[in-house]
Amino acid sequence: MDRSSRPFSSLRPWRAYRLAVPLVLVTAGMAAGALTQQQAFQAENDAAMQKMMDDMAVKPSGDIDRDFAAMMTPHHQGAIDMAVAELRYGTNEQMRRIAQEIIVEQQQEIAAMRLALGEPTPTFGPAPTQATPAAAPHDAHHSHSSN
Repeated sequence: MDRSSRPFSSLRPWRAYRLAVPLVLVTAGMAAGALTQQQAFQAENDAAMQKMMDDMAVKPSGDIDRDFAAMMTPHHQGAIDMAVAELRYGTNEQMRRIAQEIIVEQQQEIAAMRLALGEPTPTFGPAPTQATPAAAPHDAHHSHSSN
């Protein structure tokens, strides 16, 4: 299993902890109403960036092409994760459309790299784009579909 698709539990314990803490804080804070939209966005974005940086630290394999893909895949996944945070918390419709485009384009790039290396292409599900209703009252009048 490659680094980008391994389950959260297979990360080194300290990495899993560093990635889980911001997400737990967002979830707990949003449920309690303690975090603002900006704080929730920042925590989610920080977690995405930290995961991306950790996953980009690839030990050279001797195959430049595979090493390039191994570093670029988490880079593209980081862009996807940050775009999802924009869709969850952003309100500017132009920025939300750009975020949707980033998700599609970066998923295509990941699939193209895997295909070029003869690896199976990933299956991407729909992006979770809605924050909890209590945390994002503007969600009621914004469409969050990625159609």
